[in-house]
Amino acid sequence: MKFLITGANGQLGKEWVRFLELKGLPFDAFGSSKLDITNREEVRNRLKECRPDVVINCAAYTNVDEAEDQTELAYSVNETGVEHLVSACMEYNCKLVHFSTDYVFPGNFEDGSKFPEGYPEDAEKRPVNAYGRSKRAGEIIIEKSPLDCLLIRVSWLCGPFGNNFVKTMLRLAETRNELSVVDDQKGSPSFTFDVVEKTFQLLKDGKSGIYHISSKGKISWADFAEEIFNQSDLKVKVNRIPSSEFPTKANRPAFSLLSNQKLEKEGLNVLAWKAGLSVLLKKLNHPL
Repeated sequence: MKFLITGANGQLGKEWVRFLELKGLPFDAFGSSKLDITNREEVRNRLKECRPDVVINCAAYTNVDEAEDQTELAYSVNETGVEHLVSACMEYNCKLVHFSTDYVFPGNFEDGSKFPEGYPEDAEKRPVNAYGRSKRAGEIIIEKSPLDCLLIRVSWLCGPFGNNFVKTMLRLAETRNELSVVDDQKGSPSFTFDVVEKTFQLLKDGKSGIYHISSKGKISWADFAEEIFNQSDLKVKVNRIPSSEFPTKANRPAFSLLSNQKLEKEGLNVLAWKAGLSVLLKKLNHPL
């Protein structure tokens, strides 16, 4: 099985590169400067040249706040780019793996009561910001296509590479002994190494369709921050604040927990969030 990775310089793309290198599997990996998925001919030519069996699409516009002003750019990557990949994968008979987000759901407090285990894959999609709407538009392209595709939704993505909440908290802890973190947004982190391992297992098992890959447990960002400092032996006080005290350009969902029940039915064990954080911190302290 030969792979082609788009968005190879992002935190998920780099995780795939490391994973496939360790597995000794053949792949081609391209950052956005080498493969712009918004360019139809560029996508088609890359697939014609590389002839992969599986295309792993890690390319995405992910700046949630900037998407409110750069909506056209967000859609060009998250919808039009996906359309180009689907078309080229159909032409060259490739399977597509695409990653989406918890932000396709409405994320209101009422849904937290309605879905105590988190949003199932088929729950109503009603994004509350431009980023979520652009990612949902890409999902619709895939859902309407006859292409063999694996669509994976993740939430609060973090890993050894790139920028994420865990790295931000550790960086801020270098100069501060007190931080204010929102406590009224609930969800659970997806760890890049766990996402890649489980996605690869789903591929090996010949699975298609939509799956959620997150970790076990419902927490707030403040809970997450406290545990980061606790496991890192850092004396940083976390002040729990409502979202109203930390205004952002884009609306953030109050509830974005993803259900892992479908994944568990496939026999894949769901990683507890504290255990996942422990693994990540070890990776950050002892990089390969």
